[in-house]
Amino acid sequence: MRSANPVLTRLDDTARAERQVLGVGATRPMTVDDVVVRTVGLLLLTGATGAVAWTYVTDGWAAPAALGSALAGLVLALVISFRRITNPVLIAGYAVLQGVLLGVASRGFEAVYPGIVVQAVVGTFGVFVGMAVLYGLRVLRATPRFTRLVVGALIGVVVLSLVNLAVYLIAGRQALVVYSTGSKVGWLPYVFALVAITVGALTFVLDFDLVERGVRDGLPVRYAWFCAFGILVGLIFLYWQILRLLSYVRR
Repeated sequence: MRSANPVLTRLDDTARAERQVLGVGATRPMTVDDVVVRTVGLLLLTGATGAVAWTYVTDGWAAPAALGSALAGLVLALVISFRRITNPVLIAGYAVLQGVLLGVASRGFEAVYPGIVVQAVVGTFGVFVGMAVLYGLRVLRATPRFTRLVVGALIGVVVLSLVNLAVYLIAGRQALVVYSTGSKVGWLPYVFALVAITVGALTFVLDFDLVERGVRDGLPVRYAWFCAFGILVGLIFLYWQILRLLSYVRR
């Protein structure tokens, strides 16, 4: 079973390889608690960094800080994902970079739409908890058909978002995603935002399933950092989608 989140795609194969190389009992296997503790720690680090950036990064440095942290965070995320790095220092570095970006960008949204950040945070964790409950009750399960649908939808959202961004940078036109906080919003961006939120929420079902498989298959404990990193990526993606939708509604 593959996850829609590319960060967690190959953990099943890694678990088998680790057991073959190290042997049974060579290292402590990870538990769900290990993943939870590390996920909470990364979220706290991201939030604390975001609060510092919100407070101390001046308006003159806001754009360079946002751009620099976004690019550095993207590069680091790709390196961690494709090389399946479990180094907590690098993963914590990603959390710090995302904290800077979230803090600066969220302050900009809050200045235009007071109260929107709290609403987006509550909405993000509300969706996450809701999906965890649905998964725990087995209302939603990562069947092969479900996985194919979610993976296909996620690829579509990402590709369309990149195309829309390229059109905006080249021609200044905003279609599926409205980047300017002062531009008018038609019905299409609303639909696309709702689709992105739905897809982002459903990817958690696949990630929960894959983490559960990793625990069952005896993945070494250091991979709890990798799983926590993947969940953090998903939460940040969902936060941006909800924040954007709320900004549309507030206009």
